[in-house]
Amino acid sequence: MSVILLAFVVRVRDGLPLSASTDFEHSKELQERKHQLRTISKTLARFPDRGTVKGQQLNIYFVSSEGVSYMTVCHCSLPAAKAFCFLEDLRWEFTACFDSAAIALADRPYLFLEFDGTIQKLKQQYNQSGGPALDVTLIEVQNELLIHPPQLIHLEQIELANGIGNGHGDQSSGPVQGVRLEPVTPPGILSLVLNIMCASLNLIRGVHLIEYTFQDDYESIWNVVAFFVAFVCCACQCHLYLFHSALKKHKALALWTAVLLCNLYLFGLRNLWQLMFHGSVASLSAVLTLTRKLQDRSSDCGV
Repeated sequence: MSVILLAFVVRVRDGLPLSASTDFEHSKELQERKHQLRTISKTLARFPDRGTVKGQQLNIYFVSSEGVSYMTVCHCSLPAAKAFCFLEDLRWEFTACFDSAAIALADRPYLFLEFDGTIQKLKQQYNQSGGPALDVTLIEVQNELLIHPPQLIHLEQIELANGIGNGHGDQSSGPVQGVRLEPVTPPGILSLVLNIMCASLNLIRGVHLIEYTFQDDYESIWNVVAFFVAFVCCACQCHLYLFHSALKKHKALALWTAVLLCNLYLFGLRNLWQLMFHGSVASLSAVLTLTRKLQDRSSDCGV
């Protein structure tokens, strides 16, 4: 079984592919990793010089140096140190064949496709022996990884970078409104309408209750707070469904939980059917938010 499945050399500044190994294996996960490679290659300036993307069976490793990034897809059974050894050997081979001027002047994809033969030989060496030819190389890389460990990049960062790399927003922890999501569905429209209705009901009840609270019963102030918190959560659920945001899953679950807790606290001011209605609307909004994905974009990188 091959432990190194794919290797890819790309120019950092614009993501131009310079050379790549021939792909002899096909699987669903490998296709996903290739898609992620294309995404990372377009936004390498936003990632560290050394990084790792973990998968179920296949991992991505990459190293960037002197304006060129060396990337590989490896089986998870291959230790990270050996994967980075492979990338270091690949870097030495590539820099020995092509100078920085030729790399900078490259004007079309895969201009150095003849380097594929070198990549295949290096892959074969690692796949047969399971590591570099010299043990000293492995020791040096292991020590380097201990001092400067590679950054673990999560899949959500890659999805977000996909929108950023195509000019649709800036990477941040807040909402990224330019990232293109799948079109709004009829259930999504229904969810928005119902959420707006719930938000309005919460606001009206809160404003109505606040008049009596400050006149007679100051102890009911927490009921007012619950109504207004539920109002804010409903509005945030609408926004989260319409626009992409980092940590979308965590935010959707937090808003859903907050709506349920607020309505449970208001038990007595609302009957059981009202509580079920508000809880159902919040649940529908959370499910639709979590299942609405980024719009798939075809890429011409062609790994």
